[in-house]
Amino acid sequence: MAKKSTFETIEPVGARVLVLKDEPKRETKGGIALPDASEIPTITGRIVAISRQVEHDDDMPLRQYDKIIFHPKSAIPVDFEPDNQLYVVPVEDVVAVFRKKSGPDKNSDAGE
Repeated sequence: MAKKSTFETIEPVGARVLVLKDEPKRETKGGIALPDASEIPTITGRIVAISRQVEHDDDMPLRQYDKIIFHPKSAIPVDFEPDNQLYVVPVEDVVAVFRKKSGPDKNSDAGE
């Protein structure tokens, strides 16, 4: 009898990131429930792993746990955990990163 192999982690290779896609919206901001056929497609998610190439590229502003917007056309679904929506996404398909606005820099001389 062959042993069934189990994977513990997924590490993207090349210029790719592993993204946990956000759940599709089932309700509008105003509280109107949407039927399944008219769900607003989500293209946001959280980076759960990045490749070594992306990690060591100083020109690439992507880090683990960043919330991103990505183009889903080239995203490859990963059937790793049935209840998670994991996708391997090429970095060229990441179109934006959400960043929190930071306060004024204390060492800045802008106020002088």
